Amino acid sequence: MRLVCLLFLLVWATSVKADGKVAFLGLTMLDTSLQTAELGQSPEEVARLEKVATLVEETFLAQGCDLLDLAPVREELARVVNPAKCYGCDIRMGAKLGADFVLVGEVQKVSNLILTMNLQLRDVATGQTVKGRVVDIRSNTDESWLRGMRYILKTAFIR
Repeated sequence: MRLVCLLFLLVWATSVKADGKVAFLGLTMLDTSLQTAELGQSPEEVARLEKVATLVEETFLAQGCDLLDLAPVREELARVVNPAKCYGCDIRMGAKLGADFVLVGEVQKVSNLILTMNLQLRDVATGQTVKGRVVDIRSNTDESWLRGMRYILKTAFIR
């Protein structure tokens, strides 16, 4: 059932444009790996998350989107563990900023070999996801993370 829903979303989402004001609330690292539980958060992964977020920002700017300053919601955003799954707080923050869309994403580390990335664009007026993509990547390197996000951007967001 999940696959059918994802396929429907992917087909529908490619026909929607993301022109307008976008509040990019960043990417969240979800780490369920045993490696991190034992050794702590990897500085390399923190740097990779920043690189991938920068790639997203640069891509949206190149597509003509107006990325909004998050200063008015910075404190609220700092209290949220994961803006992609916060029961609508992303939409409420987007509304406070005057955004047309809110952009959120996650990188989930299952193990040092298996990771999943997703990026979702939601309409602030309706709360509905209008564009999105999920991709599984293998290998925990700068190259694999950037390749995964480039694929998401190319197949779901770049016109």
